[in-house]
Amino acid sequence: MTDRPFHYLDNASTVFPKPAVVLEEMTRFYSSWGVNPGRGAFHRARVAGSLIEEARKTLCSFFGGEVPERLVFLANSSEALNTAFFGLLKPGDHVLSTNLEHNSVLRPLNALAAKGDITVDYLPFDGDGRVSVETFRAALRPETRMVAVNHGSNVFGVVQDLAEIGRFCRENGLLFVVDTSQTAGVLPLDVEEMNIDVLCFTGHKSLLGPTGTGGLYVREGVEIEPTRFGGSGIQSDNPLQPREMPYRLEVGTANTIGIIGLKRGVEWILERGLGAIHRREMELYRALLEGVRDVEGVRVFFPNSPLHVIPVLSIAFDRIPADEAGKLLDEHYGVATRCGCHCAPLAHKQAGTYPVGTVRLSIGPFTTERDIETAVKAVRELAAS
Repeated sequence: MTDRPFHYLDNASTVFPKPAVVLEEMTRFYSSWGVNPGRGAFHRARVAGSLIEEARKTLCSFFGGEVPERLVFLANSSEALNTAFFGLLKPGDHVLSTNLEHNSVLRPLNALAAKGDITVDYLPFDGDGRVSVETFRAALRPETRMVAVNHGSNVFGVVQDLAEIGRFCRENGLLFVVDTSQTAGVLPLDVEEMNIDVLCFTGHKSLLGPTGTGGLYVREGVEIEPTRFGGSGIQSDNPLQPREMPYRLEVGTANTIGIIGLKRGVEWILERGLGAIHRREMELYRALLEGVRDVEGVRVFFPNSPLHVIPVLSIAFDRIPADEAGKLLDEHYGVATRCGCHCAPLAHKQAGTYPVGTVRLSIGPFTTERDIETAVKAVRELAAS
């Protein structure tokens, strides 16, 4: 199996491989400090706990936060978004979201709506993939309490103007919850400048950490009620979950080895420069786009949008269903992609690709020119077959 060609273009799902230093740091940590962090008075427990707090400070700073204790470690973006929605929304609230959302936003909001607790409107995107402030403004109701958007579409690679939407939310007294799964580690994020109330992130994509890592940053003054309860390592005599952050939202023994790996992934990004990594990825994206955009029998989504600034490209073959195309790309060319509806059914419904979906090719920090050349060749040959 190791001799089989492998050109990985599914980085929007998870970045692979991770930097070697991430794996090395996780192994080094677990070999020496893999005890229960902060749960004992002995030296190694104190060190393990302090390493988590260092990681908390690193992530807080990376997102432009000011209070490290407001950075909460969870398992992924889905858990973070569930925590935000179920911990903030109250009966009668109205939420504005978009057709570009992942199921990590759609399903918890739909679950709350199905119980009759809230109402939600999913707003359409325009020809560039933008959901404008005017669109949000037109959908406002007296009971609107929250705007929830993803920063970058995992299907089409288009991004929303968080600063503009954040100003709109602040002017109208709305909570602003952002899913940064596709942009954390790709584009600059600043919770203060963008007026973000809750920033939700996952660690295993472009932050270059392992799976099972993620979390949220909660702006001061925004109080999320806990939705899970249990051990915290502090106030063991308290029959209720501690009110202090981050213990209010962090339950049970932390994924210490994962958090250590996530911190090292972020440090790897900072060492090389977020902008430098992004520029290289977009150079490869442009080479991919130019190679396939004019191929007869292939539809390319948002090729000219000024909002297409993350290296994710969706295509559809006229004569080959997406799932079959994905298998052919893998079996005959060793090109790994993601096919189908990408857990974003509303995006595909509006784009006219539901339920078959598209073939998504996504670039990461370890994508090579050879990967792109092989993918372009494969798309051209499949379209001509």
